[in-house]
Amino acid sequence: MRQFRFCALLLASLSPLAPATTLTAHAAEPVAAAPQPEQPASKDPVGDLFNNLKKERDAKKARGIATEIVGQWSDSGSPTINLLMQWAEEANEQKRSAAAYDFLDQAIFLDPDYAGAWYRRAMIHLADGDTRKAMADLNSTLEKEPRFFPALAGLANILESAERNETAMKVWERYLTLYPADKEAQKEMGELSEKLAGTRS
Repeated sequence: MRQFRFCALLLASLSPLAPATTLTAHAAEPVAAAPQPEQPASKDPVGDLFNNLKKERDAKKARGIATEIVGQWSDSGSPTINLLMQWAEEANEQKRSAAAYDFLDQAIFLDPDYAGAWYRRAMIHLADGDTRKAMADLNSTLEKEPRFFPALAGLANILESAERNETAMKVWERYLTLYPADKEAQKEMGELSEKLAGTRS
């Protein structure tokens, strides 16, 4: 069973992007490109990314889209909350769980609708072995953002660990509706399906 790999994906999305590779200039004089009309900014960039994610069947390309979505979610829209999230992560890395909880509690108090803070707190509860509180925060994450697929993966894993396999199966189905090209999730669901079939036979 995979162990909440999207926690790492969520954290990795906070890192600045690597600079693009510089191309070697041609010896010939460059031809000026025709000006392109500006495309209007999307009113729902995350929604657009999810539409692309649902259509993409190439696992590697889908992974890139998923990373973009998580990157969008990593920005709360509030500099204060973003700073609290950064401090919480630093405290967690230093094994200062109490401080991490305090920073995340403050972030949730300032914006109870920001799903990212609920998810981060769930992951710390999980690392501390408190699956009950982790599940509560994962459910809160999904109340704020039903498409938050890292939370679905975490919830499914906890349910499987508790042998609540039929419920876990339904959660994986929700996950794959959002992210159908995830081969690891496909494998998890296949193994769980076989396990359930065995118990029914």
